[in-house]
Amino acid sequence: MESVELKKEAENLSDSKIMTGSRDINLWLDGGYERGIITLFYGPAASGKSNFVTLAACHLAKKDKKVVFIDTEGSFSVDRVRQISGGIPEMILKNIVILKPTNFYEQKKSFLKLLKEYKSKNIGLIIVDSMVMFYRLELAEARKRGIDEVRRINNELANQMRSLYEIARKGDVPILITTQVYNDFLNEAEWLSGKEAGVNVVGGDILKYWSKCIIELKNKNGRKKAILQKHRSLPALEFNFEICNEGIRKRGWI
Repeated sequence: MESVELKKEAENLSDSKIMTGSRDINLWLDGGYERGIITLFYGPAASGKSNFVTLAACHLAKKDKKVVFIDTEGSFSVDRVRQISGGIPEMILKNIVILKPTNFYEQKKSFLKLLKEYKSKNIGLIIVDSMVMFYRLELAEARKRGIDEVRRINNELANQMRSLYEIARKGDVPILITTQVYNDFLNEAEWLSGKEAGVNVVGGDILKYWSKCIIELKNKNGRKKAILQKHRSLPALEFNFEICNEGIRKRGWI
């Protein structure tokens, strides 16, 4: 009787989550990434953001699920897919649709198109790496033109996040997005006192509001760490990891 109940529990879990491509990450997240929500990764360059999302894409594609990868930074690497797949990327790449918008408004069109087609395309996962590449460029120009332009660009980012959220909720599709970070500027007195600069998320509250799972990634002297900052059912948890040819694995830093 107990084995039947455990089997049903496992089936329910597989219905509500997708596996990450890493056994260690699956265990850390109690089964994987949740369906029907947006999961946000943020962290500095070389902290592992693209590796997390590429690993998930490879795993789903290998299971013959359609993956849409919106690549705004040129981060998608066939060589990395080849490493993860053990040198046979063809079976994975045939199930990954790569979209390459070249500006903020092409990015918007990509989301609106997905909003219309996600049912007919049988999409198993959507990835945006990163969500803020073009937003950051538009925001820099908007600041030259005044506060109204800044509000307009922020409203556009919010509308794009709303479109993704609608796809996630209505289609029960897991969506993984990445964003960049920047540090607070310290004056000389603060720097001399040893104060550390705070880390700010590009897109800030707009991205955090629409994301039900938020994972911070850190890289200190080559030692990488993931911190679960927000989750609907799990407490704040840390995960020390390293990037290897096969993907990502747990590492016990001393």
